[in-house]
Amino acid sequence: MQTQRLLSDETGFDHACTILQNGGLVAFPTETVYGLGADARNDHAVARIFEAKSRPRFNPLIVHVADIATAKRFVIWNDTADRLAAAFWPGPLTLVLPLAPDGGLSPLVTAELPTLAIRVPEHPVARTLLKRFGGPVAAPSANPSGRISPTTAGHVADGLSGRIDAILDGGACDVGVESTILGLWDVPILLRQGGLPQEAIEAALGAAVATHQSGDPLTAPGQMTSHYAPGAHIRLNATTLGAGEILLGFGKVDNATLNLSPSGDLTEAAANLFHFLHRLDAENPETIAVSPIPNHGLGRAINDRLARAAAPRH
Repeated sequence: MQTQRLLSDETGFDHACTILQNGGLVAFPTETVYGLGADARNDHAVARIFEAKSRPRFNPLIVHVADIATAKRFVIWNDTADRLAAAFWPGPLTLVLPLAPDGGLSPLVTAELPTLAIRVPEHPVARTLLKRFGGPVAAPSANPSGRISPTTAGHVADGLSGRIDAILDGGACDVGVESTILGLWDVPILLRQGGLPQEAIEAALGAAVATHQSGDPLTAPGQMTSHYAPGAHIRLNATTLGAGEILLGFGKVDNATLNLSPSGDLTEAAANLFHFLHRLDAENPETIAVSPIPNHGLGRAINDRLARAAAPRH
């Protein structure tokens, strides 16, 4: 299969929509990372996502829609979802809600779970594509399963060229880490740290939220222990360099091959994280050592991704 590179213009959007309507796979940018999109109602198309990524079928997918009204067709909505969607959609927040009966989605999307992960992305290319397509698009990150997430069209091509139909090029992603995932089927529970800080959600709700613990059942994407991994090993909280290591720095550190943010800005660091991991991994080091990252705000999401990248691989 030849993977087409589409510009985000009239011709590109028309072609991308035609591919989706015909059961094909289109990678497209969101504000977080590039997603690998398929018609969420088409069993064959959704199955192709798992095949292209070599993704385990028990790992559910996020459905992307154009607006809140469309989201309500596929989940059982509630007042908390209303408050959070009004505050943060479009944006890097995924809500997990009970699956609506007769919504028409492929059961592969939810991995047979009774809940659905859904969001309204903010990136203008994603929003235009979803409006033109007019339906729900299942879209995990557009990379081989378990590897570094893509934040440019080039990253997608490096990992999936020849496995998918097209890449809709919309430039680099601004946020740089995947969406925050919040479960709302009972009390609010943070299922994955991401591009919307936990503190912002708690401020909107006026209360603290519980968090998913390692070892709890898999209820949302991005919860597998080993994930987001480069070919090199990752060593966390590095303050010195060992033999065969190169440094991914943060803040005022010496000897960093690349620095996520010399000024210590967590927003800048999140935007650079996956892009810099791709660049460092291309140098084929034995180990990428990473400076300590503060564990607040977007630092929570950065540390979550780094911990999964550093986890033992199976």
